[in-house]
Amino acid sequence: MKKVTYKASADIALVKYWGKKDEILRLPENGSISLILDGLDTITTIEFQEDLKKDDITIEGKSGNKETVRVAKHLNRIRKLAGKNIFAKVVSKNTFPKATGLSSSGSGFSALTFAATKALNLNLTEKELSILSRQGSGTACRCSCSGIVEWKDADSSEESYSETVFAADYWDIRDIVAVVDEGKKKISSTQGHTTAQSSKFFQLRQDGIKEKILKAKKYIKTKDFTKLGKLVESECLEFHSILITSNPALVLWYPGTMQVINEVENMRAEGIEAYYTINTGFNLHVLTLPEFEDEVEKRISSLSLVKKTINTKIGKGPEELVDHLF
Repeated sequence: MKKVTYKASADIALVKYWGKKDEILRLPENGSISLILDGLDTITTIEFQEDLKKDDITIEGKSGNKETVRVAKHLNRIRKLAGKNIFAKVVSKNTFPKATGLSSSGSGFSALTFAATKALNLNLTEKELSILSRQGSGTACRCSCSGIVEWKDADSSEESYSETVFAADYWDIRDIVAVVDEGKKKISSTQGHTTAQSSKFFQLRQDGIKEKILKAKKYIKTKDFTKLGKLVESECLEFHSILITSNPALVLWYPGTMQVINEVENMRAEGIEAYYTINTGFNLHVLTLPEFEDEVEKRISSLSLVKKTINTKIGKGPEELVDHLF
């Protein structure tokens, strides 16, 4: 069987989803909008081998853990689709910290899905790949696309997929990722989704999501960075209010998180356009424009509680590579 390697990029949700209509199929409670981020990548090599008695999976140099079990389960879905009963050797690595709220599961399961389906000669459409990726990780549904992406709100698996709404080169937005800690989150997003509706503010947020998505797409279409930035930052705070008021409460911010937030607000007061957003974690994404990029990165990097920054821009969808990991 042929060896296949794919690179897929993580994303940052501008309008986020939280909670699931269906835990098994990973159908989200609401639609979402995100940017694919060039440079926050997962690279995965896979080869199906006749002599293997079980899947041989290594992620970031480790095997035999919950993550590899989850990968094997996803491989079972793909094998069933292909009508094949053959195990695989899988090696995967990231170019950024995983399990820290930077959507590593999204890029990971997207890269795995693209590589495994190609290795088994499955000829799937982008829509089918998005649907299949979603069943491994919800966010992977978006990471299967390019540029600025919308994950459609739907009640069935066949209609819950993502598509590119603006190409990667439509608008040159920059994202300075502020890494304040490289340790794993105490609670995974998968666990957190199950408590979403315990927040008394959950339904209130749901009532306004569709309008928020329409506004986000309007501001992107007209390239109104100020309005988009304000919406994204407000959405971030609203989203985290749901986490904080869930039972049990998910208070994910670290002191470094607040330090970056304060600095972003300071920069805006000085006329430097920058806006923050945070996934289910403590590390931040600071969105800005090319003319402010160097200053924003310099200011964020100089903060005492920031371990490092990663400079990214809007990226493309999964890409097959010729160099393999084994």
